[in-house]
Amino acid sequence: MLFHVKMTVNLPVDMNSEAAAKLKSDEKALAQRLQEQGKWRHLWRIAGHYANYSVFDVESVQELHDLLMQLPLFPYMAIEIDAMCRHPSSIRDNDR
Repeated sequence: MLFHVKMTVNLPVDMNSEAAAKLKSDEKALAQRLQEQGKWRHLWRIAGHYANYSVFDVESVQELHDLLMQLPLFPYMAIEIDAMCRHPSSIRDNDR
């Protein structure tokens, strides 16, 4: 199942800089591991925002939920999710 996910991060302005750096480092490591596994198919920064558009390829809504809740920055995120399916006019056979 494909999901388009918008994640907007809102770290507290008074968060300790070392704690924020650790969260960001841990987030990056997990995001890269999920990309290597093929679960996090696309990751795009939204210009001018601490936010991204992502595409996840998972087996179920529950799997997506579990992955998102594992993200170190999850407690500081506003998340919007849209389920996606292949468009019949697409010329790509591998755009799952």
